[in-house]
Amino acid sequence: VQLVESGGGLVQPGGSLRLSCAASGFTFSSYHMSWVRQAPGKGLEWVSSISGGSSRTTYLDAVKDRFTIFRDNAENTLYLQMNSLKPEDTAVYYCAKGPKNSYDYWGQGTQVTVSS
Repeated sequence: VQLVESGGGLVQPGGSLRLSCAASGFTFSSYHMSWVRQAPGKGLEWVSSISGGSSRTTYLDAVKDRFTIFRDNAENTLYLQMNSLKPEDTAVYYCAKGPKNSYDYWGQGTQVTVSS
């Protein structure tokens, strides 16, 4: 299993970023996928999950209505569209295989910094 995130960077408050996670080594469409993050000096925090067929999505309350998780099963890719970014969204974002709080593989992470 390999999960490779991309798309992080430095953005001003109120800006947007789209994170991508390229998955390989397993039948991508058969698994729930999640995004989790780790802010500086803090523990891991679940952000969002999506079912294999995209019928179910769930979000951390703090990102609901600002972030959208989606996937392209034909391309084995998971996405996180992040809008209206806030400084408190600053973190390393990880793609994870599995539903909320039940992950078995992780990517290497991509840094998101929200700052003016």
